[in-house]
Amino acid sequence: MVETERQGEELVARDGRRIAVADAIHLPPVVPTKVIAVHLNHVSRVKEFQIKLSATPTYFQKPTSALNSHRGDVVRPRNCKWLNYEGEVGIVIGRRCRNVSQAEAGDYIAGYTVANDFGLHDFRDTDAGSMLRVKGSDTLCPLGPGLVTGWDFRNKYLRTYVNGQIKQDGNTAEMTWDMHYLVADIARNITLEPGDVLLSGTPANSRPVKPGDLVEVEVEGLGRLSNRIVEGPLPIRTELGAQPSESEEVLSTALGGEWEFRGIRPPKKPGA
Repeated sequence: MVETERQGEELVARDGRRIAVADAIHLPPVVPTKVIAVHLNHVSRVKEFQIKLSATPTYFQKPTSALNSHRGDVVRPRNCKWLNYEGEVGIVIGRRCRNVSQAEAGDYIAGYTVANDFGLHDFRDTDAGSMLRVKGSDTLCPLGPGLVTGWDFRNKYLRTYVNGQIKQDGNTAEMTWDMHYLVADIARNITLEPGDVLLSGTPANSRPVKPGDLVEVEVEGLGRLSNRIVEGPLPIRTELGAQPSESEEVLSTALGGEWEFRGIRPPKKPGA
């Protein structure tokens, strides 16, 4: 791995070597010991789900084996159907952080990156509590294209595109808990190490994508993270364990919290 700094349309290594951004093979911009994600934070997402937000944030963890990069392929297993994008901002820790105040939290942040917190909702019935397979399956945590330092997270747009069409259009101003709050909250009882990543939540309109789709997340001042969806070479094994499902829980979550249709979902239109 070679660390580089972006200068215009080139990446410059510490030894002076240069390569065009378009020609580079990207890796995740950080090497975390853990990736922690907040469940719900953006007001638009909460309204979409027609629920009342809890008084304090709740979290889940994505294993580091889920890490992916800018331009990396995101794999949807062959016998799964409900893979959703979630455009987000990733907070990157710069130094060991434990038991800090919200006012101090910014001093422990190295910078920020664009993230896509993909969810494989086919496993929503069995893993809704831990989110382990839903959010932690291989390739479901793209980060990039780089790490941006000195970025002010306030009032920045966050947009997700699928095949060039905008699907999510949010703003960090609608976050219930800001970046400093999230870091201080987690660090009360979990030590955050340099490189660790906190995912700060997604706006409304997370929807399923399919193999062949190009999903791009753009955050004002952080850049544009691009990933292609591909079909996995193998299906989920069927001789053991929970299997992909299409319950009302799965469909309602994948299709955007259509809770009013629970149990009475309208029939699909021909060709849908």
